[in-house]
Amino acid sequence: MERDLPQAIKKWTAGHVCTLDHTGLSGSEVWLFEDWVLKIEPAGMELANEAQAIAWLQGRLPVPEIRAFVIEDGWTYDLMTRLPGKMLCDTPYMEDEEKQLAVLTEVFDSLWAIDITDCPCQQILDIKLKQARENVLQGRVDLSLVEPETFGPDGFKDPMDLLCYLETHRPTEDLVFCHGDLCLPNILGHDQKLSGLIDLGRMGVADRWQDLALCYRSLRDNARGCFGDQVYANQAASKLFRRLGVVPDQEKLRYYLLLDELF
Repeated sequence: MERDLPQAIKKWTAGHVCTLDHTGLSGSEVWLFEDWVLKIEPAGMELANEAQAIAWLQGRLPVPEIRAFVIEDGWTYDLMTRLPGKMLCDTPYMEDEEKQLAVLTEVFDSLWAIDITDCPCQQILDIKLKQARENVLQGRVDLSLVEPETFGPDGFKDPMDLLCYLETHRPTEDLVFCHGDLCLPNILGHDQKLSGLIDLGRMGVADRWQDLALCYRSLRDNARGCFGDQVYANQAASKLFRRLGVVPDQEKLRYYLLLDELF
């Protein structure tokens, strides 16, 4: 790799082989070692929140452990242990929706069981909408990644138009502990059991529909082959809410999917 790493990172990684991971849409530079994962991105809130969330979650959820965390020259470096398991977007899970749903049920049950009383990580709408406004004003919204119907003749005029809608149509929040970006690549499983949660930069107290919406979309889009050539007969998206004992709230699903367009 070309990048010159901080000394606190080098002491762990020197002499070890790694590969770049291109899975997902997080925007981070991710280096995969045999035992560690190094995430690199411009200094900002997400990796700092991830480090804080990981420290707080030890013993509560299967999350990585931090080996080194460095902010240097405008960049954040987060070296973590590498967790075992396969991503829930991998073929063995996409071809076995019952196994996939078993892991997802454990994920939601585990997240919602966490006592949020003293949680230091907050992702409530007051905070998310403030971050969304900063993203819009700073031109950080990547229009190449949004759903085709979000903007245009039958959608919103532009990101600011969408932001104003979100600010004036805030739903009542049902606060629980949330992953924040609960897409299939961020969930690791072993057979029918959860083995790890990764990409935790948006983790914290939030409306449960934040996770439900993004998980539903990820199930739907991975089955449709939106991230590759493989299309699956997987129906887990249509079964998710029934498996969790939750009545779908279409307004909240739409709201949180629209909010995600600004991140």
